Amino acid sequence: MSDHELRVNKIRNGTVIDHITAGQALNVLAILGVDAHSGETLSVAMNVPSDRLGTKDIVKVEGRELSQDEVDVLSLIAGAATINIVREFDVVEKHRVERPREVVGVLSCPNRHCITTADEPVDSRFDVLEDGIRCCYCDTIVRDGIADHIAVG
Repeated sequence: MSDHELRVNKIRNGTVIDHITAGQALNVLAILGVDAHSGETLSVAMNVPSDRLGTKDIVKVEGRELSQDEVDVLSLIAGAATINIVREFDVVEKHRVERPREVVGVLSCPNRHCITTADEPVDSRFDVLEDGIRCCYCDTIVRDGIADHIAVG
């Protein structure tokens, strides 16, 4: 290792999310519900050089494997991300995220008149489009700023 490289320790058990679109690491933390009070040990590297992306972010979360809902939302803001499951310091599973056809209960609808934003016991439900998401209840389409509508955590 040269003097110019940053060294981040391996994790014993948990998840490494690699190839995150540069600048999206903090949104990934929001999806995961990780903050100063969550008690989870994590490493975040931002704007790291990448042969595939130019620059990328990386998030390592010790002691946690992601749910499918978390991976689904992650795929909307970091379509090139790779999920690595680590057990006893070894990567035991590695796969790229895939965009789902639908996400349920993890994004909030920006339409203040949507039934999901009222005090109704209705989970949000969005169809995933090629260039955004569409609310299944009110047909509101979000093309940019999907991360602003994360409702998990």
